[in-house]
Amino acid sequence: MVVEVKVSGLAFDPRVKSHVVVLKEAEGDRVLPIWIGANEAQAIARELAGQRFQRPLTHDLVATLIEGLKARVTRVVIADLRDNTFFANLIVERPPEVLSVDARPSDSIAVALRCKAPIFVDDRLLEHQTQPEKSEAERAEELRRYLENLDPEDFGKYSP
Repeated sequence: MVVEVKVSGLAFDPRVKSHVVVLKEAEGDRVLPIWIGANEAQAIARELAGQRFQRPLTHDLVATLIEGLKARVTRVVIADLRDNTFFANLIVERPPEVLSVDARPSDSIAVALRCKAPIFVDDRLLEHQTQPEKSEAERAEELRRYLENLDPEDFGKYSP
């Protein structure tokens, strides 16, 4: 089963020197932190802030190509976690065809935001976050709790 999520926020994890996008259940309280690259974090942050550029950035280009092909992104599904790597699919429809495109979650989220497409997470991934098993997982759980309690105002206004 998949659960709809929203981008709850972006943060920087100084322990691993990486950005984190936090996805929160649309109809619940569970969250899923996903560590992402700086460029993808910037692409997500810019879209959330409504910033536009004179020339299209990569995720803008992908959205424009899909639209130009008379197709649309109907949803993104973050479907799996293997070897500490999340896997996602962009679901693109061009009737009567439906195409599932393998993509990184960070890129999928950036494209979904531009295409106004919903984001879903496999329920197993949200459940996994609530049952840490190792000391490393305990640290991840502590970070998740910290991120849940962050107020977006703590970061101030984003400016490039």
